[in-house]
Amino acid sequence: MVAYTNARLLDPATGMDCHGELLTDGETISAVGANLFNGNPPDDAVVVNAGGLCLAPGLVDMRVQLREPGEEHKESLRSAAEAAVAGGVTSMACLPNTQPVLDDEATLEFVARRARLQALTKVYAYGAATKGLEGKELAELGLLAEAGALGFTDGAVAVANAQVMRRVLSYAATFDLIVLQHPEDPSLAGDGAMNSGEMATRLGLPTIPREAEIIMLERDMRLVEMTGARYHASHISTSDSVDIIARAKEKGLRVTCDTAPFYSALNELSVGDYRTFAKLSPPLRAEDDRLAIVEGLKCGVIDVIASDHSPQDQDSKRLPFAQAAFGGSGLETLLAVSLELFHNGELSLLDVIGKLTHAPANLLGLDAGQLRVGAPADLVMFDPDIGWKIVGDYFLSKSKNTPFDGRPVQGKVIRTVIDGRTVFEGKPHAHAA
Repeated sequence: MVAYTNARLLDPATGMDCHGELLTDGETISAVGANLFNGNPPDDAVVVNAGGLCLAPGLVDMRVQLREPGEEHKESLRSAAEAAVAGGVTSMACLPNTQPVLDDEATLEFVARRARLQALTKVYAYGAATKGLEGKELAELGLLAEAGALGFTDGAVAVANAQVMRRVLSYAATFDLIVLQHPEDPSLAGDGAMNSGEMATRLGLPTIPREAEIIMLERDMRLVEMTGARYHASHISTSDSVDIIARAKEKGLRVTCDTAPFYSALNELSVGDYRTFAKLSPPLRAEDDRLAIVEGLKCGVIDVIASDHSPQDQDSKRLPFAQAAFGGSGLETLLAVSLELFHNGELSLLDVIGKLTHAPANLLGLDAGQLRVGAPADLVMFDPDIGWKIVGDYFLSKSKNTPFDGRPVQGKVIRTVIDGRTVFEGKPHAHAA
């Protein structure tokens, strides 16, 4: 048994935000609340004095690219898991864009088995929506569902063909599983490298218009209406996208969405002088869009904050901007950058934590994201106020490329617990700004 005393308990699922204690017994939470022990924890319990720090459910990250199998030089299950626990992430869902693609039971089970061996973050997987992520032929959705797929997606590419998407949605609806879309019309995005606008013109770079995202979302809402399926728009980045999702929800469509800290905290100016670390998919947008994303988080249209961890090796990034790979490392900065929404007075602390824990767990049907008796003892202890500077070179992820490199932030993970075991302990003042 472990008794956590003198903690600020945060449980977005119940709205609990109070000073109290929590007791774990084996892999589960056995008691939680204010004045639990009245200063006398059980004699046989190991006592962890939280010193007034926040104790919350472990983060649930619903959008992670793992790169194993196939591209272990960019990230392995081990390095991703180490990065995740350092970032307070206790459960993560990985995209099927590995090599080979997660489009059959065998590869899905391989990832699940390899993840269990790490004994760190709990790893779940989405199944491919189409075979080989080619957008032509449906993958074996039924078999993937049986093998434990949390939902279906073609990962970092959109299911562009409307008829194929309609069939994916119809089929997924029979299992009541969610379909996740990377909303970007490939015919409009083309070989673009950054957001359309004055900045791209000045830099002379090929562009991805924001309409590529908007048009795909508009189309998909019609298909959701036709099929009654559950649909999730990943990493939305424009003001129009927020409006489209809001209207769909008002209509009663089973539609949800997430965004990543990249899109609430950064705009296209981060590309600066051809900084490839800021080359992301979707691209960083104009300031108006960034403000709309923050507003979407505030008013609840955007359900979840996900890391959108897209690890790349140095060779893929140290290229001319137009040729460099898309993507940035996101696991270790997920909490700290999300907490900017709290420090800036945009969201309450409980709301920020809710979008990182209870909301994604709920969406994916995972037993996670709550401080509830009987729930898995997956916890994160953090100090919301410690200031430090993000330095990619210090990351545990193999991927050091982050558009947040050099950014001062507030909020640090001090301890991560999975199934009652402490799997990460941070130094309160490591790399302090």
